[in-house]
Amino acid sequence: MRDMSTVATAPQSPPNAWERFRPWKRTFEVGFWVVTYLMNAIANSAVTWLDIQRAHLGFKAWEPAVWEWTSAIVCLALVPAVAWYTNKVPVRFDTWKRALPLHLLGSVAWSVAHVAGMVALRKVAYATQGADYDFGNWLHEWGYEYLKDIRSYFGLVATMEAYRWFLRRWQGEASVLAPSDDDVPAPVAPERPERFLVRKLGKEFLIAANDVEALQASGNYVNLRVRGRDYPLRSTMAALEQQLDPARFVRVHRSHMVNLDCVAQIEPLDTGDARIVLNDGTVVPCSRTYRDALRPD
Repeated sequence: MRDMSTVATAPQSPPNAWERFRPWKRTFEVGFWVVTYLMNAIANSAVTWLDIQRAHLGFKAWEPAVWEWTSAIVCLALVPAVAWYTNKVPVRFDTWKRALPLHLLGSVAWSVAHVAGMVALRKVAYATQGADYDFGNWLHEWGYEYLKDIRSYFGLVATMEAYRWFLRRWQGEASVLAPSDDDVPAPVAPERPERFLVRKLGKEFLIAANDVEALQASGNYVNLRVRGRDYPLRSTMAALEQQLDPARFVRVHRSHMVNLDCVAQIEPLDTGDARIVLNDGTVVPCSRTYRDALRPD
């Protein structure tokens, strides 16, 4: 088994804008949706109340607030579900034909959950005021709500996909470098990629496959770690494992591979698993299933 008593620390370049943003990424995402639905609830409550006043309808002042806030609360609670589903069924130029029918089904499920949740909250809110909330004929009213919900759902999907696209370009999205036209025609997926092309906010640069220190599966992408920075590559860990040099790149976990030349230390754990420390200090988990791959022949 490869082992070193000390960890060699590689010099780190100053953090760029992406690396400064990354620790705040989750806070920004949660805050964005909270503020968005908060502002929508406030604005919609005011507009609905003005419409009621103009039409001289006999509703009390608290009722439009209950309608709008219960809807906003349920929509906000459903954001993580939509984020999860769009990760599983991404909408892109090359996948939209397959993804569209699945998202139409997703919009139905989202609408059912939204309507059921907001009606339940409205009944509770009305009960606290000594009143009763009547949603009306469920099939008819849900059909009316779905016409609004389908637009809201696809607005959510579009916003999430646009945000992820921007993040990938900001971080730097990698792809396997295609051979030149002068070369012998290659298959769609090269058997042994030598370089990766990274596109980053309008700029392009190359990274050698042998410079990749580690790989980590992340949804529909695999993050390539190069000189302390991660670049997402649209692929699967299984596909890359078949393409990369097996004498250099070793699978150490269901979601991780490492470049053996970048391994500084391997620390066995009592559980039978291990911790791999790379030259730059990055720690990669190693499950017992893959530990034998680290033993020299």
